[in-house]
Amino acid sequence: MFVRNQKDIAAYHQKYFRPSCLSALNLRFDTWETFSPFYDKTHDQILLPIELTKTPEDTLLNYFSILREAENLGGRSCGSVGQARIPFPLAYNFLSKEYQRKLSYEDYLNSFAGVGHTSLIKLCRLPDIKQGIRFFYEIETIEGFKEKRNEYFGYYYGFIQLIDEKEGYRISDVQQIGKDFLCAPYHGWSHDAESVVEVKYGNWCKLIQKIYPTTKNGYVKNIYFHGNDGADYCIIFFTLTNGTDVEVAQFRKARNGKWKLIKMKPEEECLTEKRRR
Repeated sequence: MFVRNQKDIAAYHQKYFRPSCLSALNLRFDTWETFSPFYDKTHDQILLPIELTKTPEDTLLNYFSILREAENLGGRSCGSVGQARIPFPLAYNFLSKEYQRKLSYEDYLNSFAGVGHTSLIKLCRLPDIKQGIRFFYEIETIEGFKEKRNEYFGYYYGFIQLIDEKEGYRISDVQQIGKDFLCAPYHGWSHDAESVVEVKYGNWCKLIQKIYPTTKNGYVKNIYFHGNDGADYCIIFFTLTNGTDVEVAQFRKARNGKWKLIKMKPEEECLTEKRRR
């Protein structure tokens, strides 16, 4: 993708260098009323109220609402921040038993080092090829460390898996990816949905016969194309706060006219094969 004129340059910078103005989704609780019953309890003394995990959406919105004012900055000169570390033992109980066996409470707490506030700004359930419960999420954090004596915004996205345990839905895995704000402006095509489809599915896989205009709904982009194999395809992307597009799902229209979730790997199936020739 090439920038050709001043108008394009201005749009390019607006897309990649501006932070999010989205409203936070994790606003479910009055903080003190939520945490007062757990004020002096350790993580293994807490029994999570079942009403917090009735559905997968409830589990995640309540989990991130509890973490909203959780703080692990390591001390600030201005005094206490938010609810300090009080929310962490409660939040840890949203993890499945198996996940807790892999991730100790100490390691869980350390994973929030430097974080003073968390806003959930995107949450969307995704189709899962294994028929599991899978969500995409994006968060905005306020971070800081004692040594730097200043705070800054951080942005992360990723995928969360859940399972249905007897006590409700629990988080069974979290993938979190930190976002950069400099790669996309200077190395554009791999961060732009339309370019990704043209390069990976067109140039690499030679699959595209005809590509259709992108359809957008908020931060969701659907790109449809007709393949050289006679099938129709839909590649779904989510646009992140830094303007980059992340591929989240692929569909192929089956002979019965229904869309079927698939999992193509152009880097492995097409590009690697081309290099071998």
